[in-house]
Amino acid sequence: MFDLLDVTSARKGNKEAFIRIIEASESTMYRIAKSIVKSDEDCADAIQETILKAYTSIESLKEPKFFKTWLIRILINVCNQILRSKQKVIPLEGWKEPVTQTGSYDEIEVNEVVNSLNEETRMLVILYYFEDLSVKQIAQTLEIPEGTVKSRLSRARNELSRLFQYEGKKLLP
Repeated sequence: MFDLLDVTSARKGNKEAFIRIIEASESTMYRIAKSIVKSDEDCADAIQETILKAYTSIESLKEPKFFKTWLIRILINVCNQILRSKQKVIPLEGWKEPVTQTGSYDEIEVNEVVNSLNEETRMLVILYYFEDLSVKQIAQTLEIPEGTVKSRLSRARNELSRLFQYEGKKLLP
């Protein structure tokens, strides 16, 4: 987690403070970018572009406490821009990215099931469960009503429960 004093200092032009808050946000940015664009190359491009945009516009951030949601919103927009540019490319039929996560088999299975969700649902699950954003923060980040976030999370829980039971796992209550 980053220090709010570093965010305030970065807004005033302190490059070292900006580097610290970006380094503290790297894993969050990677998980979110990976869930949207899938390939590591596109993830790296999205993160790099996000960092550049954040650096050039950090003075526009009004409240340091909203840095994380502000950064995620930039990242989501950049990822969507990358996806739009990729729509012009004809995808290979049946191509599947190899699993690149390291960790226990349960973690890999959870990641595979979450990644099998549609993009909208996957984004909510990652923001809520993996990044610990509140419903309010997610609503602000995605610019949708809080009630919409709650109902989509409810549908996501039902879908995840169904998928885990289908896989023979009973991971959710």
